Amino acid sequence: MTHSLHRHGTVENLREDYVVFAIAAQTVNAKGKAPVFGEFFKIVNKYKPVFCGDMKTGNVLAVGLDAIADGHQDNSIVHAVYTDKNTVAQVLNELRQADLGLSIVVSGLLDHVDTCCGQAGLKRHTIEHSLGIHGNTKRLPKDQVLEISTMCGHGMVAFNLITHMVDEIKAGKKTPVQAADELAAQCHCGIVNPARAAKLLQLMAG
Repeated sequence: MTHSLHRHGTVENLREDYVVFAIAAQTVNAKGKAPVFGEFFKIVNKYKPVFCGDMKTGNVLAVGLDAIADGHQDNSIVHAVYTDKNTVAQVLNELRQADLGLSIVVSGLLDHVDTCCGQAGLKRHTIEHSLGIHGNTKRLPKDQVLEISTMCGHGMVAFNLITHMVDEIKAGKKTPVQAADELAAQCHCGIVNPARAAKLLQLMAG
């Protein structure tokens, strides 16, 4: 899946950014999978993700946990975001034991994801890399803005909203956590990492 693939950042701040999500093969085994997505959602939420959502329903800040849990469909893609690799390893271990028949995708630093898989008794079978941004990159905003905006793979966190949130923090109108939540709420799928975003916003605000 490519929507979680283009996260911009440094090795240091990407150490606290992992997306775990589930998808069915749409023309092969998706029929009847809505309840199975429910089981996946129960498992990932046991480990207290910092953000979550279902691309058919919305994210937890926009619609709430109950709406997500009640809204799974056969063609859902369900996401959970974590900040440390040890938690990801525990999640993967429980998913391995549950054997839900869904494709499980983990986005994060490759060596960290490999470690998580190994701790869970798994071996990854596919790697997908982003080749970066090409073209007239001079028209892009600053790297600090991209580090936040690219956490939403569908581009729903606007560049100008990010800079506005920085101004709100500087003016004392919002805390970094409040600003990060407002940005994360724009990401329908629920793959923005608000904990990482809050730290990045704090740095931008000085």
